[in-house]
Formats: sequence, C-alpha cells, structure tokens
Amino acid sequence: MTEIDTRTMNASRIRTITTPGIAGIGHGTASTSHTVRRMVATESSGFASLYVTRIHGKSKLAQRTPRGGMKLLLTSAGIKNTSIHDALVDLLGKPIDQSNALCIPTATYAFPGGAASAWRLINGRAASPLCELGWKSLGVLELTALPSIERTIWIDAVEETDALLVGGGDPLYLCYWIQQSGLVDLLPSLSNMVWVGVSAGSLVMGPQVGQGFVSGSPVTTGDDRALGLVDFAMFPHLNHEAMPDHSMAAAEVWAAGLPVPAYAIDDETAIKVVGRTIEVVSEGKWQLFNARANAREVS
Repeated sequence: MTEIDTRTMNASRIRTITTPGIAGIGHGTASTSHTVRRMVATESSGFASLYVTRIHGKSKLAQRTPRGGMKLLLTSAGIKNTSIHDALVDLLGKPIDQSNALCIPTATYAFPGGAASAWRLINGRAASPLCELGWKSLGVLELTALPSIERTIWIDAVEETDALLVGGGDPLYLCYWIQQSGLVDLLPSLSNMVWVGVSAGSLVMGPQVGQGFVSGSPVTTGDDRALGLVDFAMFPHLNHEAMPDHSMAAAEVWAAGLPVPAYAIDDETAIKVVGRTIEVVSEGKWQLFNARANAREVS
C-alpha cells in the first residue's frame, strides 16, 4: 500500500491511499479482486476541496467530501456482490440479521407501474437486492404519507432504525418528497444510520442529477437540482444491456453538462461515504468525470 500525505496552501490535509493492483482514480475495471478506491480529506475551512497529487508521475485525485454525518452506500442496483455486501456490513457495524431497516419505495411511484414496483421492492422481488438480505426487522417509510402523520411517530421510527433502504425511480420526485416530508431536516443528525440508495435513491444525494435524469417537469425546482448532501453526481446502470442509453458514450455526454465531479457506475459498483472518506467499491466498471472541477494541483 502506498500512502501520500500532502499539505495544501490553506493547511487542509489530504491523504490518498492506493491499494496495489487497483486501477487509478477515475476508472476501475473488474479483476480477480474487487476494486476499492479510498479518498480521505480533512478540512480546515468548512469544506474540503478537490486536489490533485502527483504520484509516480501520474495525477491522483482526492474527491471533495460530503456534508453531514450520515453514512452512505450509494449503489446502482443494490447489494449485487460480496464486496458491496461487505461494505454494507462494515457501515452497519454489525451483521445484517442484527440490524433494523426501513424501506423507502417512494421514487418508483412517479413511473408507470410504480405501485407494482414498490411491492416487488418491499417483498424482496426486485432486480436490486435490498429488502431480502435477512434484516432483523423491516418496515416501510412512505414519504408521501409523512406530512399527514404526527412527526414524533415517524421520527422515532427513523431514529431507531439502522438503515434506510431507498429504492429507485424518479430522483427528483424522490427529492421533492424527502423535502416535503421533513425527512431532509432529520438526515444531518442521523450519524449512526446507513442510507442505502439504489439508482434514484443514490442520485438524489448529489447536487444535481443531470439533464438526462430529468423526467417531464420536476415537482421540485423545475430543473435538475437534488439534495446536495454529497458534492458529486452519479450515472447508474453503466453499460446495462437492457439500457442502451446508459452507455459510456452517453455517460460522457451527461457529465459534460455538469460542473461537479461525476461518477458513472455499473450495477456491480457502489460508492461508500463515511464522514470525509469516500470509497468506490466495485467488482465491475466505473469512471470518474470532471475530476478537476474546483481542483487545485499540488506538488
């Protein structure tokens, strides 16, 4: 393992950790061992910026870090492989069968057949493994219902859970209901909880989803703005055989319209976020675009 520690001009510290045999930052390809990319940043002025560090003549990047204390596992298609499963257990700090979870199916209602998709998600019959992992207990947190419920009832349920399992669908519809329900106000305080996102449930955490993921007229702001709880955008289902519009070429076009770092990830990849640490966990392929957005190069 090679560890580089570089001090920047504003006294923030950035540490880039490279595991032998792993592809350079910004790209990963499946091999006999899974791909893990760890980026650690500790800031001194309210947020950590994106920096470039020279290692053996090649540019390595450390990602601008997220806000808030919640732990995140942002996936394209759920817990698809052993590496992502292990990352989830690590975030929980205990086995899944000792952990409680609440499922949020809300995003899927914005699409035709959404009610049936929600049923499949909750019953563990969706293509994205999530609810069927053997949780100690599993409930449903339906965001559209929360404004009509006494806040103390559902807030207590959220605060007592170990994980929120957030299904796919329309990310901006999901964003709207996270805001309207009041859940957005609670998220920063949930430092012991894990947010497990699938597709839209992951995209919603970024500052923007990109125009390619805007369906109709969003009920939020009319544009592609999302929650902004992390400082990077995501393009899921990279190179999916049933989704020709999710090719690498399409991802490049999508990323070109964004001013922030942007990850394209396939269904065998996830992004793990804990405090100021970001890891890409993959047994598949991924690509980081706009890596130098707001970047500063250091020698």
